[in-house]
Parts: sequence; structure tokens; C-alpha cells
Amino acid sequence: MEQFKYIAPCLFGTEGVLGDELRRMELGGVEAQNGRVLFTGGFEALARANINSRFAERILINVGEFEADSFVALFDGVTALPWENFIGREDAFPVKGWSLHSQLHSIPDCQSIIKKAIVERLKKAYRITWFCETGVQLRVRFSILKNHVTLMLDTSGEGLHKRGYRRNANEAPLKETLAATICDLARIYPDTQLYDPFCGSGTILIEAAMMAAKIAPGLRRAFAAERYSFVPAKVWQTERMRAQDLIQHGISFCAYGSDIDNKAIELTRENAKKAGVSSYIKVRQAPFAEFHLPEGRMTLVTNPPYGERMLDVQAAEALYCEMGKCLTAQAGKKYFILSPDDAFESFFGRPADKRRKLYNGMIACQLFCYFKGKAE
Repeated sequence: MEQFKYIAPCLFGTEGVLGDELRRMELGGVEAQNGRVLFTGGFEALARANINSRFAERILINVGEFEADSFVALFDGVTALPWENFIGREDAFPVKGWSLHSQLHSIPDCQSIIKKAIVERLKKAYRITWFCETGVQLRVRFSILKNHVTLMLDTSGEGLHKRGYRRNANEAPLKETLAATICDLARIYPDTQLYDPFCGSGTILIEAAMMAAKIAPGLRRAFAAERYSFVPAKVWQTERMRAQDLIQHGISFCAYGSDIDNKAIELTRENAKKAGVSSYIKVRQAPFAEFHLPEGRMTLVTNPPYGERMLDVQAAEALYCEMGKCLTAQAGKKYFILSPDDAFESFFGRPADKRRKLYNGMIACQLFCYFKGKAE
């Protein structure tokens, strides 16, 4: 079976989590790098990663890499790659990408040269001089870092964070891939009792429920590569059946959410229903002041509003103080709180047992983890 090199871009700070996930999928050659994870495999790896990955932003085929310090070298490097193995004579192939710390700093010029180089390669392969590009669209992506060029094909289409359940969101939605990462770090199990007192449109609750029930995040959506002529259609059917077989039914997991905004609560209910996890989720409209710790073991995972997001800075700091008074250190109770405020711990009232740097969009955040039963 033909083997490919794949690249899975991810949010900074989530590379290790994604690498572990790809290994659990039994994919080969997994290697975590800054902002991405590499792996290898056949067509089944392409379909499996797209359908099952909770943390990857998309799955790209690595068509080839080379060094280029001039536009001539860029053109020659692109024409040397086997584009005819992927792009048909009627397919469309738009080009986009980025360049950093390179002599090839003009993105429009790079796009134009890469496009022309691919056309020249395909002209010779198909013995034609004109490409109508009316067929299936295969998006070509490039990255140039310090004159090292990587050419890729996008197999996902829409970003993998778009699971299909969240058509609408509240004012400041948390990206699904980041919510899933936090849930993974919080160790969600089929019997976890999860709480989010600032649930917004329900992303954390839904991602946790899908994780607990082992529901593949891409099971209800389509991918660009399903239309690619070089990818066998059977692999998608096989991998969807595999993902379906992995779902756990009858678990005791339950997620409880609350939010001060009733519209957010309605969005959570709507999104949970679309995701197929509404039976695991219970939500109500309530301010944090009405939140009380339940009896027994529980895990709280939340992304409270903050100065750069929905509250002004003083209001956010007052909220952190209120949270610290409520979320006391007790056996069996764990708290995972995402915040961009480096002074969060001082307002919360005690240092975190562990901190993890993550990015919420362009905002650098810390995941403050409290899991020890008693305060030191």
C-alpha cells in the first residue's frame, strides 16, 4: 500500500496531546514539532486522522520539501514534485501559504511562481497546454521557513475544529480543538461528573461528552479528500465504521453547565442535540454566585469571561476572587481554569498545582490546574 508523509497543524501548546492521540490511532512515524505533528501512513491514515482527531486543525499531505533562496530555485523545486499523482487534468488547485524569515518574503510572488510551476509539471504529464480547473478543488498549501520550502495538499477542507454541531455561538466562543485539549488534560473518563459554570454555547461540555463516549469528532461531517480521485472511497466507509464501533453506550458520564445568559443556555442545548450528546448534558441559567460544589468526586473545566474577552479587567479579577472562595481544595475535586491573566492565582487565592501554556486564538493563556485534595 502506498505510504505518505502527513502534517497535522495544531494550536501551539497542544503538540504533545496531538502526538499521543495519533499514536493511539496506531499511526506511524509520529513526531511532534512546533505547531504541528508529523506522521506517516496510507490512505487509511488520512481518513482515520480526519475523522478521529480532536486536536489537529487539519490534515495535510506532505508533497515534498526542499531549500530555495531564489524564485528560480522555488520554481525548479516545485516542478520536480509529482503533482500528477494528485491533481487531475480538470481539477482546480488554488495556492496559498506563508513565508517567515526567508529571502522569499513576497507571498503573492510565491503563490504565482508555485502555481506556474505546478502547471508546467502538469503540462508535461498530461500533454496539454490549458487547464480549465472546473473539477474538484485540491488546495495547495506552502510554508517557507528560513528558505526551507514545504509543499502540501489539504485533505480536510474546512478546519477540523468545525465538527458540524456549532453553527451558532455566543459572543466569545472557545475553539473546539482547544476545548478538547483542556478536557484531555483534565482526564475525562466515561464516569466523570463534569461542571462548567461559564458554559457559553457549551463547547467544553460537548467536547467532554464526545470524549467520554468515544464519539469521533468528524463522524458527522465531510472532508475535502472524499472527492479526490486518488483516494479510494472505500477507506472512508471503513474508517467511519471503525469509529462507529468505538462509541461507548450506557456510560455514566454527565456534564452540568450554567451561564448567566439564557441565550447561551439555549445555544448549548441546540448544539448538544446536533452533536448527539444531549442525553449527557444538563444546563441551566444561573450566575456563578449560585454555583455550589456537589458531593463526591467532580471535575470542573471552564473558561471564565475576562478583560480581553467579555468583562472589564476589574470585574474579571473580582470574579476570580469569588471563584477562589467557592472552589476550595477538597479530596476528589479537580479544577481546570483557562485564563490569560498571569495574576489569576493571586486573585483566586492559591497557586495552581500545575500550569499549562495554551493559546485561545491569538491570546496567550494559562490553564491553571488544581487537583490536590488539600491546600498546602
